[in-house]
Amino acid sequence: MNAQKNRPLKLGLVLPEAEWDMGGKTAGWSDYVAMARLIEDMGIDSIWFVDHLLYRGDATTIEQQGVRECWSILTGLAAITERLELGSLVTPTSYRNPAMLAKIVDTVEEISGGRVILGLGAGWHGDEYRAFGYPFDRLVSRFEEAFTIVRSLLVDGAVDFEGTYYSARDCELRPRGPRPNGPPIMIGSTGKRMLRITVPHVQMWNAWLCSERSNADEVPARRELVDAACRDAGRDPATLERTVSIQVDPTGTGKIPMSMAPDTATPLSGSPQEIAASIRDFAQQGITHLQVALVPNTIETIEIFGTVLEELDR
Repeated sequence: MNAQKNRPLKLGLVLPEAEWDMGGKTAGWSDYVAMARLIEDMGIDSIWFVDHLLYRGDATTIEQQGVRECWSILTGLAAITERLELGSLVTPTSYRNPAMLAKIVDTVEEISGGRVILGLGAGWHGDEYRAFGYPFDRLVSRFEEAFTIVRSLLVDGAVDFEGTYYSARDCELRPRGPRPNGPPIMIGSTGKRMLRITVPHVQMWNAWLCSERSNADEVPARRELVDAACRDAGRDPATLERTVSIQVDPTGTGKIPMSMAPDTATPLSGSPQEIAASIRDFAQQGITHLQVALVPNTIETIEIFGTVLEELDR
């Protein structure tokens, strides 16, 4: 349910992730606490953290950017908030043993009282994989096996699986978190094979527009890919919740964080009324939840974004 009854869709904020994302400063735990408490007090619906380990090479226009560990941050946020949904945007299944990932997620579910959204993907940043020693071959095949283990444990509480890349023999998830079938799972992909693997099972889908045009007219082509995958799977497309991640610049500064592709990204900008109108356009496209990365991503910008919320909630 939306925090405000007149709001046309749910809104979440993406916390600063990489070094120097917070307006040229590296966010610390005290910054995340202050942001999360303000976001909750403002009546925003959710809070999100991007799951990366570092940016290097083609992924950044500078030499390197370090990143906080996603699930450690979400664990802390679960303990200091009461209402916000907490999401990963998105977690590559190849970063963690899949059975252990299910255990981590279920534990954060317990700490939060059932407020987790598990965003999953296959991963893409090769330099990151090499730096941390993870295999970077056959990412979708590895994802398919990991996804089977993670969803089986979270939904059913048990799995017995032996694959080419992963195994979980006679594995049980005990004790269970507060929701009998675990948290909702969100897939972040438009790849045909990824959609074929996940669409029969997930509750949510996400499109990442932060590195390109954060406009609603980017949605229809992507939505059709997802609708086609639902039809192929014998699923009513209306049963899959649609979410989109965008950038919003309510200050007009244009200081896009390095981790958000400043060379190609075009955030929403303008007056509070204009930004609110553009956000309503996403609701018209069937999007039910927006994850917003603010430009610049600071506590002051969060406060300024409050004027956009006022327009949306009228």
